[in-house]
Amino acid sequence: MSGHLYILSAPSGAGKTTLVRLLLEKDPGIRLSISTTTRSPRKGEADGREYHFVDVPTFRERLERDEFLEWAEVHGNYYGTSKRWIEAEMAAGRDVLLEIDWQGAQQVRKIFPGAIGVFILPPSLETLELRLSGRGTDSAETVARRIAAARDEMRHVDEFDYVIINDRLQQALDELLLVVGASRLDTASQRQRHSALFSSLL
Repeated sequence: MSGHLYILSAPSGAGKTTLVRLLLEKDPGIRLSISTTTRSPRKGEADGREYHFVDVPTFRERLERDEFLEWAEVHGNYYGTSKRWIEAEMAAGRDVLLEIDWQGAQQVRKIFPGAIGVFILPPSLETLELRLSGRGTDSAETVARRIAAARDEMRHVDEFDYVIINDRLQQALDELLLVVGASRLDTASQRQRHSALFSSLL
């Protein structure tokens, strides 16, 4: 049977990375797609764990061979999602999670219209600003720029199937697990998973 494809998007500071980590801990049946990037590894990052790190010529060669399901240039660096890996995982019946922005989600839906989109919202702009400034790594100007970018991203929330408001982390995680669990119980999935039972009953 074919696996499900989940798209998780959120503005910076909404808690998406933490939710993804907790979801993968709770549900080992989901595989996280590791993006390919041309940016240099940061301290503590390892090739094949956070990203697949490549140089620009290699990325462009793969782009010309149509190997990416979606790609984008962000702050002068390229990021892309492997089409072949996702197709292989889903064909093997494994569920795949993409942690990408709304633009990437639009590209993915053109190839996988059945992808299940989940958007994570903060409980308020004030909370979002506190989370971003609380990191202590960015200047006030950078935080303001991130807030403006977040507002632009959140305007695309209606393009997604589900919305989770990340006010309390445990509740947000429970709701994300509910989305995953419900999607696995849709009729098409159950027919594939229990084909013998369906044949005997219907």
